[in-house]
Amino acid sequence: MPTRVFLTIDTELMWRHHVAGLDPETIVQRSLEPAGVGIGWQLAQLGRHGLKATFFVDPMPALVYGLDPIRRVVGAVLEAGQEVQLHLHPNWTGATAGDRGASYGPFELIDYSLEEQARLIAGAADMLVAAGAPKPVAFRSGSYSASDDTLLALAELGFRYDSSHNGSEHPWPSAIGLDARQIAPIAYRGITEVPVTLIEDRRDHLRHFQICALSAAEMKAALDHAARAGHAAVTVVGHSFELANRAGTRPNAVHVRRFEMLCRLLGRRREALVTSHFRDLPVLRLDQADAPLGPSLLRTRLRQAEQLWSNLVEERVA
Repeated sequence: MPTRVFLTIDTELMWRHHVAGLDPETIVQRSLEPAGVGIGWQLAQLGRHGLKATFFVDPMPALVYGLDPIRRVVGAVLEAGQEVQLHLHPNWTGATAGDRGASYGPFELIDYSLEEQARLIAGAADMLVAAGAPKPVAFRSGSYSASDDTLLALAELGFRYDSSHNGSEHPWPSAIGLDARQIAPIAYRGITEVPVTLIEDRRDHLRHFQICALSAAEMKAALDHAARAGHAAVTVVGHSFELANRAGTRPNAVHVRRFEMLCRLLGRRREALVTSHFRDLPVLRLDQADAPLGPSLLRTRLRQAEQLWSNLVEERVA
């Protein structure tokens, strides 16, 4: 059977731009459409290669900046034939426009009680629907911060999937009670957990499959490994803003090339690596003993050199 690929883009207004005191429209632009390589550009690349992707959209900044930015990004994603699911950074509950981040709620969802988590998730889902999205069936917590209580709350609210378990951030803030090396989808606490895919970049050290975290060679090797071993799923993480520098003022060419390579590869290998939407309720092989790609000193050293270039050159402010 082919391996399902969940190509996911966490889509949010960036707290760092709020703290910097930027005006609201600049915050929106540098978070969602930075330097011409944001959501619109990513949607175009996905469409060019015939790929399905999930945009986990965080509506919580609407509490501070209104629903219009969320409505715009939801509309763009749906118009492009991609899906919107729910993302949530709870610190926006206590935020105030213009105060440079002086006020905020607890940053980690796991710091809330079960009842508080359920209320937060339900309220965020309502805002997402108000912004034009279908009722969400999948969830990812901001910073991968989720616990068994999070999954219980999601199940009570009728969600089918969670994708917050990230073994490279385990046990904090990714605090779901699964093994750190769990990468195969699993039925757990009343929901199907679809963990973020990991590789072992050096012995006994896990690194998650994120565009800005793995080199093109590491991503290709991880996908080859998954297809060859018959993995149930691969879950890739990107962000609305991460193909630009941290200031959101110029493209990061290293990250842009990685995204382009990933799209080309998935487009060429669509029979073995099938990109999927959660809303389609795909049949997933659960509880397989899928294991992360093993370490390669050469791959790791090459990525570290690439990251050094990225940090010193590509992250410069325009």
